[in-house]
Amino acid sequence: MKLNWAELLVVNNPMRVLEQRLEVGWMKKHARLSPGGSFLEIGCGRGAGATIIREQFSPSFLCATDLDPMMMNRALRYLKGRVTRNISFCAADGLYLPLADGVFDAVFGFGVLHHIPDWQGALSEIARVLKPGGIYFLEELYPTLYQNFITKHILLHPEENRFGASDLQKALDGAGFSVRASFQLKFVGVLAVLEKVS
Repeated sequence: MKLNWAELLVVNNPMRVLEQRLEVGWMKKHARLSPGGSFLEIGCGRGAGATIIREQFSPSFLCATDLDPMMMNRALRYLKGRVTRNISFCAADGLYLPLADGVFDAVFGFGVLHHIPDWQGALSEIARVLKPGGIYFLEELYPTLYQNFITKHILLHPEENRFGASDLQKALDGAGFSVRASFQLKFVGVLAVLEKVS
């Protein structure tokens, strides 16, 4: 699902970049990855996350995807002048990633699943493209934050098949992920470092 004007304002501001830096710092403490490797970011938006991932983890290759071609163009403009030799951009749906099985050492998703109507299918796709033992870095919001009486009239999100903590955990288990670390704010969302075990 593409973002509406209000969410574009939320995700394309300097505070969001600071928030992502703090989140990636927390994630890095719980999953030490050797420099190199192939990484994927789903829902890269304007490219701020890709920049942080590259700085913090030094992948040999980073594939940044987004459903919205407009966001891909924003990412290319945002990264203009920065070193992008090992970053590839691809307009892709998180439900149908045009990528081979088991090719990535790590996948990052910053607040993406709650935009996908079939978020369980997206988790299966993430598991499919990860290598066994690969790491899924997850940041997600719960509907109590984005579908309350105020935000549901401003922000655009699917209304059916939403998830809270227990639904998300059940789907992660079903997709073959184990939790290495998680930080939950009840009624707000979760940060988690997950490992593909099957």
